[in-house]
Amino acid sequence: MAGVKVKGVDDLFVTTDIHTLLTALYVKIDDWLGKPRRTGRPPKLSDAELITMAVAQALLGIRSEARWLRFLPTHLPGAFPYLPGQSGYNKRLRAALPLLKKAIRLVAADTDLWFDDVWVTDSTPVECGRSRPTVKRSDLAGWAVYGYCSSHSRFFWGLRLHLICTPSGLPIAWSLADAKADDRQVLAAALEEDPALLAARPGQLIIADKGYISAELDRWLAERGARLLRPSYRNRTPRSGEHLLKPVRQLIESVNDTLKGQLDLELHGGRSIEGVGARVAQRLLAMTAAIWHNRATGQSLTRSLIAYDH
Repeated sequence: MAGVKVKGVDDLFVTTDIHTLLTALYVKIDDWLGKPRRTGRPPKLSDAELITMAVAQALLGIRSEARWLRFLPTHLPGAFPYLPGQSGYNKRLRAALPLLKKAIRLVAADTDLWFDDVWVTDSTPVECGRSRPTVKRSDLAGWAVYGYCSSHSRFFWGLRLHLICTPSGLPIAWSLADAKADDRQVLAAALEEDPALLAARPGQLIIADKGYISAELDRWLAERGARLLRPSYRNRTPRSGEHLLKPVRQLIESVNDTLKGQLDLELHGGRSIEGVGARVAQRLLAMTAAIWHNRATGQSLTRSLIAYDH
């Protein structure tokens, strides 16, 4: 990727394949980062190359970092002139969490979907361990806890990914919280952390499930010009528009299925707070990049990863 000499990405949106997407993404990130500000010898693997490499790993579904570094020279020859060792790649990836978060926003905001006036939100389990010895000795102890997944009627030990996205699956905001955290509180905290999201979108509609029922949350959102639409309890009078909720709410389940079924969200392999965060961000960026590229090439299935998983 380091040898690419392109000033923009418009000419790169020609076909939908892994090579085209990675090249376009690399140019986009490299243009955004510009020249490194730090002094001294530049790293052999640039930040733009690191992010591109992380996206390629997630799209191709190779969870083992050691296997991924063995895979690259044969299947993507010349794409990355320098390949670090497994420990070096792991260290760089964990340290790149803030950069991955910014890259998700950068790529997402570069699509027309970013301005969608409807959002859907939900949380999904991110399991971090199963055996009791793992739970006791894990560096995640104290952050990860036992929670219950009603969709699969099972308990799990780990975290929850709270995602706010458009109906097409484009991430708007996300956060990781312990498995017992209140969905309503996490939603408010995520939006409060980035007040510009709602300030720039008066009248924004957010669709959620019954877990977000709260008069306090409704008032909090109304003060910021947003409205939350979710099903009412059976003993309550249905609110206006509730009959339209079911098909839209199912979209967030489809997004979670993409993250888990195709991008192996629950098989992240993270063993520390930074490790889990980076690997979740890696998968969110991979999905965002696919949506971005599919949108630019006029694909009918915006969130399809089929063209990039081989």
